Amino acid sequence: MAPQREWLEHDFYKDLGVASDASAEEIKKAYRKLARELHPDANPGDKEAEERFKRVSEAHSVLSDADKRKEYDETRAMFAGGQFRGGGNGFPGGFPGGGGTRYSTSNGADFNIGDLGDLFGGGGESSGGFGDLFGDLFNRGGSSRSSTATRPRRGNDLETETTLSFKDAAVGTTVPLRITSPAPCTTCHGSGAKPGTSPRVCPTCNGSGLVSRNQGAFGFSEPCQDCQGTGSRIDDPCSDCDGSGVKVRARTINVRIPAGVEDGQRIRLAGQGEAGRRGAPSGDLYVVVHVTADKIFTRSGNDLKVQLPVSFSELVLGATVSVPTLEGSVGVKIPPNTTDGRTLRVRGRGVPKRSGGAGDLLVTVKVEVPGTLDDAATEALKKYAEAEKASGFDPRAGWGR
Repeated sequence: MAPQREWLEHDFYKDLGVASDASAEEIKKAYRKLARELHPDANPGDKEAEERFKRVSEAHSVLSDADKRKEYDETRAMFAGGQFRGGGNGFPGGFPGGGGTRYSTSNGADFNIGDLGDLFGGGGESSGGFGDLFGDLFNRGGSSRSSTATRPRRGNDLETETTLSFKDAAVGTTVPLRITSPAPCTTCHGSGAKPGTSPRVCPTCNGSGLVSRNQGAFGFSEPCQDCQGTGSRIDDPCSDCDGSGVKVRARTINVRIPAGVEDGQRIRLAGQGEAGRRGAPSGDLYVVVHVTADKIFTRSGNDLKVQLPVSFSELVLGATVSVPTLEGSVGVKIPPNTTDGRTLRVRGRGVPKRSGGAGDLLVTVKVEVPGTLDDAATEALKKYAEAEKASGFDPRAGWGR
C-alpha cells in the first residue's frame, strides 16, 4: 500500500509509546496494552479515549506490517532529513508550509515546491502515496496527463485474539467475537449523506478526484480541493457520522476457525476490519489464536501424540488397550514383549488436514509401577523373578563396563 498523506502528519511510534527501532514484539505488546486501556467498552462516552483508540489502531496497522513499516519509515526520513532540502515552514526538515521557497532535490535540481503544498496540505480524506504524487506530478511539455480517480481510503486492518481448547483448535469450531471499531454508519449505510439524499459528482473534477494545471514546462495533477480528492460532494451530511460514513460501534461476528489451527496462528478475515470512508473498502481483521494445553494430547504437525500408561504384564504378554482420540477412543494392540517407551502408530486418527484426511495417532507406552502389592501379588512376583533369573535373562547385559 502506498504511503498515506497522514503518514507525514502522525508519529505512529509516539502514538504507541515505543522507540523508532522497537521490535515487532515490543510494538505488539504496546498496542495490546493501550487497546485494553482505551477500548470504547472500557471508556463509555469518552471521546478523547475513542480518538486515541483510533490513532493507536492505525499506528499498529502500519507498524505491525513489515512492508508498511519500512515504507512509513522511508517516507518520513525522506522529508525529515535529506531528500528534500529547503526552508519550508511547519514540517521538520523543511517540508513546505506554503510560500514560494525554492527547494532542491538530492541531485541538485531546483524547483519551487511551494506550489506542491496543496498536495499534502489539502486536508482530504485520502490521497495517493509517493507513487501517485510523483507519477502524476511532472508531465513534460506542459500537457496534462489523464489520471485515474483518487482511490478511496481503505479502512485500517484490525487485530483481535481468541483462546480455544486443544480439541476445538484441532477439529475446528465457530466462535463469536465482539469487535468495537469504526464500522459503516447504519444511518447512512456508509455513504456519508443524510438519509434520503446522495453524494453528487464533484463538478470541479468531474468525479476524478484530481485537477490538472500547467505551470511552465510542467503539468501538475493534484487532489481536488472542493471534494477533498474523493470525487464526490455531500451537500447534506449524515448527522450521526458527520459525513464520514463511519461510526465506532460494537458488533459480534461469528468466526469459523479451521481444523488444525496452531497456537499463535493468525487468521485473516477479509473485509471485516475497520470500515473505509464514504463507502470505501473495509480493512481486514486478523484473529490471533491461542490454544490451551491438553492433559492428554500434544501435537507434532498433524500427528496427535499421547502417552499410554501400561502395566509390565501388558508389555510382556501383549494386550489390546482403549486409547482416547479427538472423537472418542480406539483399541490399540500392544504386541507381546513390547519395550517400554516404544511408539505405536494408529493411522488416520490424528488432526484433520485441510487437504483432506488426517494425521496419525502416535501412542507411546509407558510402564506404571504399582505403589503397593498385596501378599499374593508379592509372592507371585518373587516366583517370576526366580524364573526370570533361571532363564538367563539379564536386563543389564552389555551395559556399562
